[in-house]
Amino acid sequence: MTSVQSDIEIARAAAKKPIMEIGAALGIPADQLVPYGHDKAKVSADFIGSLSGRPDGKLILVTAVNPTPAGEGKTTTTVGLGDGLNRIGKRAIVCVREPSLGPCFGMKGGAAGGGYAQVVPMDDINLHFTGDFHAITAAHNLLSALIDNHLYWGNALGVDSRRVVWRRALDMNDRALRDMVCGLGGASNGFPRQTGFDITVASEIMAILCLASDLEDLERRLGDIIVAYRHDKSPVFARDLKADGAMTVLLKDAMQPNLVQTLENNPAFVHGGPFANIAHGCNSVVATRTALKLADYVVTEAGFGADLGAEKFFNIKCRKAGLKPAAAVIVATIRALKMNGGVAKADLGHENVDAVKAGCANLGRHIENVKQFGVPAIVAINHFSGDTDREIDAVRDYVARFGEEAIVCRHWEKGSAGIVDLAEKVVELAETGHAQFAPLYPDEMSLFGKMETVVKRIYRGAEAVAEPTVLDQLSQWEAAGYGHLPVCMAKTQYSFSTDPTALGAPNDHTVAIREVRLSAGAGFVVAITGQIMTMPGLPRTPAAETIHLDDRGQIEGLF
Repeated sequence: MTSVQSDIEIARAAAKKPIMEIGAALGIPADQLVPYGHDKAKVSADFIGSLSGRPDGKLILVTAVNPTPAGEGKTTTTVGLGDGLNRIGKRAIVCVREPSLGPCFGMKGGAAGGGYAQVVPMDDINLHFTGDFHAITAAHNLLSALIDNHLYWGNALGVDSRRVVWRRALDMNDRALRDMVCGLGGASNGFPRQTGFDITVASEIMAILCLASDLEDLERRLGDIIVAYRHDKSPVFARDLKADGAMTVLLKDAMQPNLVQTLENNPAFVHGGPFANIAHGCNSVVATRTALKLADYVVTEAGFGADLGAEKFFNIKCRKAGLKPAAAVIVATIRALKMNGGVAKADLGHENVDAVKAGCANLGRHIENVKQFGVPAIVAINHFSGDTDREIDAVRDYVARFGEEAIVCRHWEKGSAGIVDLAEKVVELAETGHAQFAPLYPDEMSLFGKMETVVKRIYRGAEAVAEPTVLDQLSQWEAAGYGHLPVCMAKTQYSFSTDPTALGAPNDHTVAIREVRLSAGAGFVVAITGQIMTMPGLPRTPAAETIHLDDRGQIEGLF
């Protein structure tokens, strides 16, 4: 029996081209690329600025059903579709996020695709890459240090140390750092106060970098960060601490998109990495806009299911960046649908058409939700070897009720040759010009009204509820001029509700908003629901236990 190669073995065997050749094929001069070795480079800000007069290509979003332990393959499908579009003669670029170290060493693994639909170098992308996350972490913690330093040296701004809202950041899953007290050890170490750490991908600086249009916009947004409040509850901004300039310096190179390639030597931008369950879950605006100037088609993904990633892609990223998606692909697997239909993971290998039909309710909800934004959708069935014809037919028949198609895709096994049908259908969908994109709610709606709209129209909940203190805080922000901002819902990725065990398509549940945070620099208000954490923990058996170097010094265990 032939053994199946692991993702990292496939990636290691890739016949990569020098990154300068990948850039040259896009018309990027060698002197406008900053190489990081032979297979990755940053695109200069000067070159990006020179593209402003060009027309845009068509933007395709890849989203998915709610994630399950069975796997969905959204990034794999994004990469595969990019390769498939190039295979049928379209000039296409893939735009995906950079993976976080936390999940890589935790439970989820990396995020560079899989099988024969990957971006490479897979090991570099999943680990330190070009240092963007380290720069974001450093900029975040510089601001943290400046706050405590200001308190130590007399607190000229009158900061109420009980109302410092800026925490610290680390790109690792470490539950012990969620809540802590800093400044212990005597007068020379500052003033003790309660604080904590968020994972770097949940940092407002990560969101700012991914939404900023250029360095000038980046510095303005960094200055807009609210770090604390005074005793009279007036805000203290990062610019009040004179932190914005130094933070911009640390992020100067991180703002430039990273150019890499797929296994089939097609171009890909891998840049930025906010989580979709606690942030807005999309790659950078700079990378997406640059790709749109260089390609006929840009294929990008948004994190987790369409209730999180796609909703935020439409309501936050597209709204703020002026993007107009032409079509959306919703990824589903037979295995994930069976789990949503009540089948245990251990039993997924057995045919169960009834469970597939029951689980399709989750897929149908996502189809309806994407179409609410005026974007036509198509379903990609990411094929697994155990899928049966009857199970696939059940999905096709179900999707047809919505007037849409479900296409079987075998890109994991066959690369671009296995996804040609989807590529052709996406072109047909995008070229018809039927997309009439519009966000779900207007800017002038109240902040809580926006949260209620997402709860009722996307999650299909009966109501959103919040304590009076939360509602008062929202009212204060509206009075201060922040009422026009979109909302960023922090919610479990596993369910439409706040209960991660409520699979399928639950209705009429209550969504409790337990905390709100103003990300004035990023330009949205975060609503934290249920038990979602902005600093994840490691599982009982973390992936880190099996990651190591072999006798040849090569990385093993990374997936």
